[in-house]
Amino acid sequence: MTLVLELDEVQQVYGTGEAVVHALRGIDLAVEAGDYVAIMGPSGSGKSTLMNLLGCLDIASHGTYSLAGHDVASLTENELAKVRNREIGFIFQSFNLIARMSALANVELPLVYGGVSRGERRQRALEALDNVGLVARSGHEPQELSGGQQQRVAIARALVTNPTLILADEPTGNLDNESTDDILGLFDSLAAQGKTIVIITHEDHVAERAHRVITISDGLIVDDRLNAHAPKAVLA
Repeated sequence: MTLVLELDEVQQVYGTGEAVVHALRGIDLAVEAGDYVAIMGPSGSGKSTLMNLLGCLDIASHGTYSLAGHDVASLTENELAKVRNREIGFIFQSFNLIARMSALANVELPLVYGGVSRGERRQRALEALDNVGLVARSGHEPQELSGGQQQRVAIARALVTNPTLILADEPTGNLDNESTDDILGLFDSLAAQGKTIVIITHEDHVAERAHRVITISDGLIVDDRLNAHAPKAVLA
């Protein structure tokens, strides 16, 4: 299988002297194409620091991180921006949609930054919205959509560049139970399509949908197991 990402002895240290904080203490991690991985841990465990590294929002203090064949530490700021735009589809707890812009326009944004032509942007954005079952709402603004629908738009935006990695940070944290089940079902379907997904979460019921569950504590991976009970999605 093709490796999408690999971390080798990754450490993240903040501060100096007596104020030094070892957020990550030596992480070894490999994720293959098509993996559906949940990373768990309590507050302060290091999972948010790890998410920032995986998303190329920060650079490790020590060790190496390779994403889609790129040694992240060797990239310039412009190259990192291109990797974030083309290789990673971000999904956040707070949706991060732009108000007074339609769902379609929100989904098109990564393609705007990527220099894609207007016609192609429109076509790909509509396809992404169709993939999450929301093409009929393409003209609606975020405030006209439910929380679950807003997260579907955010997922479509993450998918529109056909990224190597989908990286989701607490994607159901702002949703009610019904919307949470709906969004997790969508992740099941994306996993069945062969998408590579990494979800950062502190919720057991979210992690248990993934095919592999990794637990972090005090900056270290303390458990890495396959989840034999993960749902098997059926493609529509």
